[in-house]
Amino acid sequence: MHVSDLSLEDFRSYRRLVVSLEPGVTALIGPNGQGKTNLIEAVDYLSGLSSHRAGADTALVRRAEPGGEQPGGAVLRARVVHGRRPTVMELEIIAGRANRARLNRGSVRPRDLLGVLRTVLFSPEDLALVREEPAGRRRLLDDLAVTLRPALAGVRAEHDKILAQRAGLLRSARAARTPTASMLTTLEVWDAQLAAAASRLIAARIDVVERLRPWVAGAYGAVSADPSPAFIAYRSSLALHEGAPEPDPRTGGDRPEVEAGLADAGATAARLEAAMGALRAREIDRGANLVGAHRDDLSLFLGPLPARGFASHGEQWSLALALRLASYEMLRHDVDAYGGDGEPVLLLDDVFSSLDDARRRALAHLVAGAQQALVTAASEHDVPGELAGARWRVDGSELSREPGAEP
Repeated sequence: MHVSDLSLEDFRSYRRLVVSLEPGVTALIGPNGQGKTNLIEAVDYLSGLSSHRAGADTALVRRAEPGGEQPGGAVLRARVVHGRRPTVMELEIIAGRANRARLNRGSVRPRDLLGVLRTVLFSPEDLALVREEPAGRRRLLDDLAVTLRPALAGVRAEHDKILAQRAGLLRSARAARTPTASMLTTLEVWDAQLAAAASRLIAARIDVVERLRPWVAGAYGAVSADPSPAFIAYRSSLALHEGAPEPDPRTGGDRPEVEAGLADAGATAARLEAAMGALRAREIDRGANLVGAHRDDLSLFLGPLPARGFASHGEQWSLALALRLASYEMLRHDVDAYGGDGEPVLLLDDVFSSLDDARRRALAHLVAGAQQALVTAASEHDVPGELAGARWRVDGSELSREPGAEP
């Protein structure tokens, strides 16, 4: 698939933008602060209905100049081509209200846009996937699960809603010191609902991990000179509560036993309910949910050692790149995709300037064959020579096609 046309109104720094894009590589070149990343963000937002830079949609609406009228929202439109079939998607971000969406000019729920456009975004912040806390890695798995099966977006939202409501009840029970019978009865109801939603989310993550694992190993070998193999495994708070050992690539094999046991959502739901019951006193004492999908992690290894804390800076970069490249390959090989064309659009936001020459060449070689790749860079020198294609100058959120760029 590829985006052939993109239109933005009052999105970030763009008052209005209409641009036609082509398959292959398109480089967006200009100094920092000119709107390159905003354009990449818009394409990515249409794919997943969330921003990698902002926690709230209101931050995506253009800020009016002093004395000017503040826009009430932003509009994003894209024409996405699957094979030879175009699909027009539109999303209106409305400040303080629910967003609105249209698909081929017909009104739909915003969630119905999921799956029409697929993207994989590379950015300098990807190092956090290796270095930082588990939340980013859980988001990676959940985003990929929803991309593969858009209906899971509802499960994800329901899980987060129940989790927050149950946490609120636990805090109330802690404040009461002696929980009432009504509180305990209500907790049991929330236990069942949270276990049902979490077990489905966990099963979807397990599916992603199993699909992703061979691609991560291959991609790491392609972008790194490190002979240590890369390995990923699902770290389950439920399994650890039940006494399972920490993930270990030396004993896990191609499919760790813990993951096999979590693939059955029905059985996992029953296990989660039992764990919540066993942890009831501790959860009330702390006023927090202590077991479930929200406490899980994706464990990353290089050889026998966990990457976090043991890998060098260069190895961490290689592993972060491998996770994104593996995501791309996994989606590209998904035969059940929308329109039968699952290859995502690659978005590379100022990535090449952060890499050494060897990793630049390796990544450029892998990206060059993509159906469509949008690359941002501060200067032409930051775009590897292997990535021939269209060149656009970005200046003050205005785009101009550079003469002589390849079509």
